[in-house]
Amino acid sequence: MKLKQKVPFNKVVLVSTPWPLYSRPSIQIGTLKSYLKKKMPGLKIDAHHFYLKIAETIGYERYRTISERTWLAESIYAALLYPERLTHIEKIFYKHATGKSSLREISFEALTKQIQKVSETFIHTIDWGGYGLAGFSICLCQLTAALYFIRQVKKHFPNLFIVVGGSMFTADATRNLFKIFPEIDVAINGEGELPLSRLIAYLNDPMCKKIPPVKGIITAESAGKRTPAAFDQINELSDLVPPDYDDYFELLQSFGPEKTFFPTLPMEISRGCWWRRKQEGKKFTGCAFCNLNLQWDGYRSKNPAQVVSEIDHITTKYKTLSVAFTDNLLPLKTSRNIFNGIEKLGKDFRLFGEIRATTPEPVLKTMKTAGMQEVQIGIEALSTGLLKKLNKGTTTIQNIEIMKYCEMTGIENSSNLILYFPGSDQTDVDETLRNLDFVLCFRPLKMVHFWLGLGSPVWQYPETFGLNSVFNHRNYGLLFPPDVFKAMCFTIQSYRGDLGLQRKLWRPVKKKLNAWKKSYGELHKGPRHEKILSFRDGRNFIIIRQKRLNSRPLTHRLEGTSRAIYLFCMQHRSLKRILARFPSVAADRIEAFLKIMVNKKLMFQENDTYLSLAVPANPQGSTSTSTPPTHRINLF
Repeated sequence: MKLKQKVPFNKVVLVSTPWPLYSRPSIQIGTLKSYLKKKMPGLKIDAHHFYLKIAETIGYERYRTISERTWLAESIYAALLYPERLTHIEKIFYKHATGKSSLREISFEALTKQIQKVSETFIHTIDWGGYGLAGFSICLCQLTAALYFIRQVKKHFPNLFIVVGGSMFTADATRNLFKIFPEIDVAINGEGELPLSRLIAYLNDPMCKKIPPVKGIITAESAGKRTPAAFDQINELSDLVPPDYDDYFELLQSFGPEKTFFPTLPMEISRGCWWRRKQEGKKFTGCAFCNLNLQWDGYRSKNPAQVVSEIDHITTKYKTLSVAFTDNLLPLKTSRNIFNGIEKLGKDFRLFGEIRATTPEPVLKTMKTAGMQEVQIGIEALSTGLLKKLNKGTTTIQNIEIMKYCEMTGIENSSNLILYFPGSDQTDVDETLRNLDFVLCFRPLKMVHFWLGLGSPVWQYPETFGLNSVFNHRNYGLLFPPDVFKAMCFTIQSYRGDLGLQRKLWRPVKKKLNAWKKSYGELHKGPRHEKILSFRDGRNFIIIRQKRLNSRPLTHRLEGTSRAIYLFCMQHRSLKRILARFPSVAADRIEAFLKIMVNKKLMFQENDTYLSLAVPANPQGSTSTSTPPTHRINLF
C-alpha cells in the first residue's frame, strides 16, 4: 500500500461511536490506549467514548432501548449517512420501536436531527488535523455510526489515516469495503494491539513509502485476494496492562449531577473460547450458531495473580465496584484461584461473567463469595437432541443442574433459550416442552430467535443444517443503497430454509416460556422472596416445600433412606451410582422411589441419570403462617 506524502506524528485518536452500553467504557479502545502507551511512551493517545455523550443528550433510558436492538441502532445513523433513503429507513425504526415505552410517540426525523447536531458538534470541535491516525472500533450496532463519522471526518481532513477494527470487520466482511468506503485506509483483522502498533511505526518512519504486507492488516490490495487474512495476536496476555478509561470518566464528570452514575468497568480475563477447540471427527468446532470468536486464534488467559491485581487497580483508580468480564467464556481451570484472590481483596464487588453449563457448584460458590451477581450460561436448549445439533457438548440435565446451582447460590441467571434453530424438529420441541415442566421453579430463560451470523458454522456449512442459500439480511437492503447492499457482506445474515416450519413448531414453546416468566414473577412476590421449590433438613428427615400458582403450597417429608437418596442426587447421579451407594436397598424399591420423585417434579430424569431439584430454603423465609398438608413419602 503506497502512502501519501506524510510527516512523522506523535498523536493518535481512538473513537468508539454509538451504540454500545452507555454505562460501560469501551474496553476495545481502553485496552488499545493502555497498550500503546506502554509500548510507545512518546505517543499521545486520545480516546473518545462518544456514545456516552449521545446517551446523555437523548436520555439514558431512550439510549438503552435503542442500543438493545440492532435495527433501531443502525437505522439512526443510516438516515444520516444516506438521507435520501429516509423513507425506507424510518420504516425499520418504527417497526422495531413498537411496544417500547421510551420510544412511544417519538419522531424519527426529530431524533436523527438531535443526534446529528451533537455528532457534528463533536466532529467540529476535535482537531483531527493534529492526529496522524484515527482508529475506529466497530462492533455490533456501531456500523452505520462509525461509517458516518469516518465519512464526515475524512471530508474535512482527507490526509488523516483511517483504521477500522472490531468484530464487524472479520475477513469476509472486508470484501469490497475499500471500494465502497474509500475513506478507510486499512482494516485490522483480529485483535489490534500488535498490528496497530506496527502500523504506527511504519507511518512514523520517514523512509517508509509503502506499507509492506503486515499480519493482521487488510488493505485494499489484500482484501481482493482469496487467501485468508492472517492474525497477529499477543502470545501471552501478561503483556497487557489494565485498560485506560480516563477519557470516559472525564466525559462523565463533565455532566451535571443529575446525569452522573457509577459505571460498570469492563475487564477481560481471557480471549477466545476454550470450547472452540479442535474436536476429532467434527466438521466444525465450537457452537454451531456462534460467530463471536472469528477474531481470535485459539484460547489464552491471564494468570490469576494478574487478574486479581488488575481488578484491584481499576476499581481503586475509578472508585467503582461493578465489573463485567467481557470474556466469551471464563477459564474453568483457574477460576477458583482467580475468584478466591478477588474475594481476599475485601471489596464488595458486583461482578458479571459468561460461563459454561459444566461449571461445578464449588466454583460457582467461590464466584458468588467473590461478588458474582449475574452470569450468562451457554444453555441455549433444554433438549439434548437439539444440544447435539448446536454442538454444545452438554446435556439437558447439566443445563438444569447449573440453573439449580444459580438458584441455590443466589446468582442471577440471565441465560437464553434459542428458538427456530434450522434443522430442529418435532422431537426437539416435544422434549423441550416436557423438560420445561421441571424448571418452572428456577429463573426463566430468555427467549431468543436464532439469527444467522456471518462466519458461523451454520453459515459456513449451510447444507449441513438444511439451508438452501445464505445472504445478507434484507434490512440492510433498506439501510444501504442497492450497490452497497450487493457488494458488502454484513454480519447479520439471512437464509432460505425451514424458517416457516420452525416458527410453527416452536409456537407452543413460546407460549410456555411466557407463562413461565409470569408465574415465576407471581410466585416471588412478597417481602420474603421464598424459593419456589425448597427443602429444610431435619437431620434424619427433610421437608420439601413446593409453591404453586393460585394454590396452597405442597409439602413432602422424606425420611431415612429416602432423604439420603434425595440428598445424594443434589448432584446428578446415574442409577448405577445410586444403587452402588445404597447396596442394602433392593434396586426395584429405589427405582420406584425415583419414579415417584420424577412424577411429582421433585427430581429430573434423563435416561438413567437423576437430579434432585429442590434447593436449601432461605433461613429467613422457610416458614409459613399456615401449615399445608404434608405428604409423607417413604418406601424404605
